[in-house]
Amino acid sequence: MEHEQFITNNPASGPNSKTRTEPFVKIIAIISTLGGLLFGYDTGVISGALLFMGRELHLTPLTTGLVTSSLLFGAAFGALTAGHLADSAGRKKIIILLAIIFAVGAAGTSLSPDVHWMVFFRLVLGVAVGGAAATVPVYIAEIAPANKRGQLVTIQELMIVSGQMLAYISNATFHEIWGGDTTWRWMLAIATIPAVLLWIGMMFMPDTPRWYAMKGRFAEARRVLERTRAKEDVEWEMTEIEETIEENRVQGKGQLRDLAIPWLKKLFLLGIGIAVIQQLTGVNTIMYYAPTVLKTAGLSTDAALFATIANGVVSVLMTLVGIWVLGRVGRRPLVLLGQLGCTCCLFLIGLVCYLLPEFRSNGDINLVRCYMILGGMLLFLCFQQGALSPVTWLLLSEIFPIRMRGICMGAAVFSLWIANFCISMAFPLLLAAFGLSGAFFIFGIIGIGGAVFVIRCIPETRGRSLEQIEHYFYARYNNTPATPKPLLSSAEKRKV
Repeated sequence: MEHEQFITNNPASGPNSKTRTEPFVKIIAIISTLGGLLFGYDTGVISGALLFMGRELHLTPLTTGLVTSSLLFGAAFGALTAGHLADSAGRKKIIILLAIIFAVGAAGTSLSPDVHWMVFFRLVLGVAVGGAAATVPVYIAEIAPANKRGQLVTIQELMIVSGQMLAYISNATFHEIWGGDTTWRWMLAIATIPAVLLWIGMMFMPDTPRWYAMKGRFAEARRVLERTRAKEDVEWEMTEIEETIEENRVQGKGQLRDLAIPWLKKLFLLGIGIAVIQQLTGVNTIMYYAPTVLKTAGLSTDAALFATIANGVVSVLMTLVGIWVLGRVGRRPLVLLGQLGCTCCLFLIGLVCYLLPEFRSNGDINLVRCYMILGGMLLFLCFQQGALSPVTWLLLSEIFPIRMRGICMGAAVFSLWIANFCISMAFPLLLAAFGLSGAFFIFGIIGIGGAVFVIRCIPETRGRSLEQIEHYFYARYNNTPATPKPLLSSAEKRKV
């Protein structure tokens, strides 16, 4: 298979796996992924806030769906716009702008006097969420050493699930301490704090060496490499970047019409497929509607909010496991494990809902059924957050060529958010029409199709520089017999 040839026909190249990562690149990753923390908090906080804002904002089933999904709709267009602008203005400037939008959106939602303003400011927040999803992984992927790229990019996923966990904890805490119908405003307002920290932190960060080189600013590109690489790896990577930039300069600036080129079109469709299958597992129905699902299963409001914290904790722990595993296992086997595991869990939840009665013989809620549903959700999140989600964002940040990276990443994440929007709008309708069991069975059947896509289409990219990955896809989709000979790493040069 072609993805196997990429492993066997390309000897290890790029930084030695034992090469140290300069501390500055880790600081860059942590600060920039505050955007991921905001991403997670703003998508997770609504699950609990919906239980309290309904009376004050006079929410109906339709407006409840709009409040939830308007962020996702805004995120789709935020990803598309930010991805395009990141190529011209720079990754750093776009992240700084997104931090301001995050702060405005968080403050606006917390002060909204009615549902119309709430939907508007959720759209504003969505622009920031989508923009961060499209820009931050690319920023980290372009600034990180090849041997640490997987682990550093997936810090973004760790921050997303950490933000969701913080949202669940704050929801339960605000309700427990203050209670009342206005606590949702504080739940939403607290997101302004990490937005300000992101804005301050990014003011002191550099842009990526690849973006500087793309703009002809090679001296600045070298200075960033010197701050983020071991000394022995700066020269070979700078040479590799310059050669790839020169190849792309001959082809001209990346534009939308370039997607008509057959090999770029295939690569673009692969990116969209990777983005969409992660959403088609139905993960965000669990993350957004967990309290609703658990209340439907029979738990009280307090119990549902508290139990939802377990979703956040498991997501964080399993993302840490996923980051550790990514340093030792390839992308392809991990995404396959995640897809198959999620699909099996969806069928498991559906069977529990179908086979176990909602009420016991004495008329009480069947708590065994409730906790088995919760257990199925937690097992699902083990596969989703420990394998599938981290690899999704990592692959999207790796596979696109440098001159098209912003455009393609923005369009792929746009597709992800549109799929998220459609599923989030459809889930309450599926719940009403088919019940819990039918809704989860439908997502399970879709998951089988996703597994087939993974087996047939997902390549292995571990241990290769972004330039070597670009050469590989060019060769693969043009049916050329071999990829260009990769540059030697510093370790291999020393052997020679």
